[in-house]
Amino acid sequence: MKLLEPTVERLGYELTDLEIKLEGRDGVIRLFIDKADGVGLEDCETVSRQISALLDVEDPVPGRYVLEVSSPGLDRKLTKVEHFQRFMGEDVRVKLRFPVEGRRNFRGALRAANKENIEVEVDGESHRLSIATIEYARLVPTLQRSSR
Repeated sequence: MKLLEPTVERLGYELTDLEIKLEGRDGVIRLFIDKADGVGLEDCETVSRQISALLDVEDPVPGRYVLEVSSPGLDRKLTKVEHFQRFMGEDVRVKLRFPVEGRRNFRGALRAANKENIEVEVDGESHRLSIATIEYARLVPTLQRSSR
């Protein structure tokens, strides 16, 4: 992430997540990018060209791999404190590495976030969860019906 993030930022995007899977003969490096007004196909192509050139020069990954660049999607992962703060009030799904309050899974409204903790309201009850214990956190997309 440290190698790729400066290039992505220089192009005007945020690197929201990075997945590297190098199992088997061929691997996958998957970058998720975002910007204030959203990400389109041209954005992904621009970042892909630049990152591909960077990876060719730096060669940090042994073997063959496919580079994929996409938007975070509607059910985007929340991986940074800034993500939690940006999506305050939205519904989230959180899975913890180990049980807290007798459970690992929480789904509810994101009410607060700081460097150490987030607060999720589930069925009217608030739960303070340590960011360090989160296995993953994702937005829960809200689908709106069109009025036709």
